[in-house]
Amino acid sequence: MILLFGLVYGIIILAMSSLGYGGNFPLFAIIGLVIVFVQFLIGPSIVQMTMGVKYVKEEQAPELHRIVNDLAMTAGLPKPKIGISETNIPNAFAFGRTQKDGRVCVTRGLLNTLDRDELKAVLGHELAHIKHNDMAVTTIVSAVPLICYYIALSFMFSGDNRNGGGFIIGILAWIAYFLGQLIVLFISRTREYYADKGSMEIGGQPDKLASALYKLAYGASRAPKEEVKNMEGVRAFFLNDISTAKEDIQELSQLDIDNDGRISASELSQLKHKNIKIKKSAKIAEIFSTHPDMLKRIERLAEYV
Repeated sequence: MILLFGLVYGIIILAMSSLGYGGNFPLFAIIGLVIVFVQFLIGPSIVQMTMGVKYVKEEQAPELHRIVNDLAMTAGLPKPKIGISETNIPNAFAFGRTQKDGRVCVTRGLLNTLDRDELKAVLGHELAHIKHNDMAVTTIVSAVPLICYYIALSFMFSGDNRNGGGFIIGILAWIAYFLGQLIVLFISRTREYYADKGSMEIGGQPDKLASALYKLAYGASRAPKEEVKNMEGVRAFFLNDISTAKEDIQELSQLDIDNDGRISASELSQLKHKNIKIKKSAKIAEIFSTHPDMLKRIERLAEYV
């Protein structure tokens, strides 16, 4: 986060200096903080509207409320608001500004796909996001590349490019935008590992989370392309990257030795004694992904068996 804000602060200094406001460093800091604060305030509303979340009362989804309540008590968290998104792509996500403002949501597809223990492991993962406050971090840091993006557009296509200064600032802002995106993606991947571990700490079973990830990838790989495309804007909040589901299935199917559509505890434990090799293409693709490589992620879950 320090690196990200240093990056955007430098770009704002260049931009404001070229507009004749050089040296007014407090103003630059205020502008950056205001933009980030606005993103922090409206971020949850954007996720909620994009996913069409409808919050449900206990009588509407008693089992869902029971699992979340038990996990929240174990994690030492206030019970979050619980919502359902009526999409058929199986997934879950957590968002909000603080632990007290936490919201856990599942899709209709998830409820129709997972068994109770798998659902518990997934909800534990989402509650871990809330406990770590990383959904707020994601909301904040995602604003930084956007600032660089709009600065780049403004200066590269500005009518006032005396001596090419505006164009140069635009190019630098584009570079900062690209670097910022890579940092945001790294933060996003890192938080998934910690949330997986957090799920284990509050009662989730590693094989159940691995099995759930397998099923989620399978469900997303069979979903209509248009439906997947409509949700790509919020995929960083999901349990897995829905845009790489077909590739994930190819990787994970080799772990499903008995081909029953699940990853059992015995199948997962075998990873401890296997030398998993990740393709170079997968390693490169991971750099530009919101989530860790699925095989690496499952391999780490095997450590908890």
